[in-house]
Amino acid sequence: MSTKNVVTIGGGTGSFTLLSGLKKYPINIAAIVSMADDGGSTGVLRDELGVLPPGDVRQCLVALSESSETLRKLMTYRFEKGGLKGHNFGNLFLSALEKTEGGFTQGVEEAAKILNVKGEVIPVTKQDTNLYLLLKNGKLLSGEEQINHNFEIEKAGIAKNYLQPRAVANPKAIEKILAADLIVIGPGNHYCSIMPNFLVKGIADAICKSKAKVVYNCNLVNKKGHTEKFTLDDYIRSLDKYLPAKRIDFVTFNATKPNESLIRKYEGQRALLIKFRESDEERSYRVVRTDLLSKIKPRYSAADVTAPHRAFIRHDSEKLAKTLMMIMELGEYENIIRDII
Repeated sequence: MSTKNVVTIGGGTGSFTLLSGLKKYPINIAAIVSMADDGGSTGVLRDELGVLPPGDVRQCLVALSESSETLRKLMTYRFEKGGLKGHNFGNLFLSALEKTEGGFTQGVEEAAKILNVKGEVIPVTKQDTNLYLLLKNGKLLSGEEQINHNFEIEKAGIAKNYLQPRAVANPKAIEKILAADLIVIGPGNHYCSIMPNFLVKGIADAICKSKAKVVYNCNLVNKKGHTEKFTLDDYIRSLDKYLPAKRIDFVTFNATKPNESLIRKYEGQRALLIKFRESDEERSYRVVRTDLLSKIKPRYSAADVTAPHRAFIRHDSEKLAKTLMMIMELGEYENIIRDII
């Protein structure tokens, strides 16, 4: 039996969690990563050095790295004092490689060799582009950082979101999507980590042409001011605007309730647990409900300026990966069972 090809699409901590679990399986992994990040250390490096955003790519490289724990820790180390305060060493490393290797893509490929990465990490586009979101009240939000910290998006409504300059898909990303057996979207920040990938010309079309099963990993909580009223099906309806032909085949959804103290903390921020309706006549996808919740409390560096906005209710990487492997083989299992019956 040939080794299966799994493509992930996303960015940020969600991709890190997902890839950390998937790399333990005998599969070919291609992680397609959003290039819209402009916050924290990444934003400073983009502005001061004119480099492409390294943050999300760095997280994927670390997740897939099979190097020593020391090297992995080095790539996530964040300086806490001095002129480099707030900067992540891995971001500096990737920015330096972009300069020395003649481009960001070449730098990422070299970093993958140094870190002994299992699989490939592929920027969704090779172009320097920025994310914009126009609200129905006329306000224009410029950049992922501004969008992420605006909490009136759902109330005002979205008129349009786009990339400027317009971005074309990395040819390698298209190649991997078309050859995939399984395409996994999310989890991650809906408007800042997931959607920017589908605003890149060529990505949505390639997914529609691909014969792969497509899975959407639903987030565990809604985001304050962005998706507070979203149910599971609302996330899919939002994706369908960018990914036509009802291309989502499966959705993973956590069926376990988090710790009450964490729920109260999120309710205080108006980020609530996502609701799921048992039946929906319009639903063209199958929902896999299972325990996907991590019981490990994440820790963040004191120098991480974005830490207050990071999630504390997290997916368990091993549970999520196991569920996805089951979904990938589900068709074959069902055919066998049908034959036996």
